[in-house]
Formats: sequence, C-alpha cells, structure tokens
Amino acid sequence: MEHARRIFLALSDPLRLRCLALMAARGELCVCEVVAALDAPQPKVSRHLAVLRDAGIAVARREAQWLHYRIAPDLDGWPDEAVTAAVRAAQADPQHAADLERLSAHGPRVRRVARDTSTPEEAV
Repeated sequence: MEHARRIFLALSDPLRLRCLALMAARGELCVCEVVAALDAPQPKVSRHLAVLRDAGIAVARREAQWLHYRIAPDLDGWPDEAVTAAVRAAQADPQHAADLERLSAHGPRVRRVARDTSTPEEAV
C-alpha cells in the first residue's frame, strides 16, 4: 500500500505532471532544461524531480555537475498505466505546448568538454 500511496502522491502535483509530460515528449532532460521549460526556480524543480525519483517514476543520471532525468524504463503493470494516463492528461493541457516552446527556446544543452592534458608534442 505504501508504494501505491507514493506513486499517487507523486502524480497528484501539477508541476510534477508537467515534468513527466516533458520527459515523455523529449526523453532524458537535464534539470536546467526542465527549469527553463517550466519557468520555475531550480530548487523547486529539483525537489519535485526528487519526489518522482523517490516514487520510482523517474530515474536520474549524473553527468559532471548536471543531473539528467527520464521516466523510469522498468515501470510495469498498474504503475506504468497510471503514469501513461497522467502523462496523456498533462500533454492535453495547453500549458504543455507552452512548456515545449520554452524548452525549444532554451537552446542546446551545455556540454562539458574534457580538458586536453596532452603537451603540444603529443597533440600531433
């Protein structure tokens, strides 16, 4: 029962539903991309993404200082059906189109470039 309570609690917040709708539409997203798309403060977005992660609905991957979130690929049974229905409902809301537009305007992700430690002679 506790597992079901955590999932439904996670799905009950509009901001978390908007996060899920973005991840469903675009796949893995960096926290900074979600912040830009939702036009919300980073600490607030991070807290909501953590709730989704703690409920097992989303998974996170760290890349340098950035966290990338996506919908958990191993959802089965009723949790998968509940998340799918919630995402469909969130994507039908006009707010989703505005979120996608802000995400597209955000531009490409910042990528961390590995520092070249070779000497000029080795770089040939």
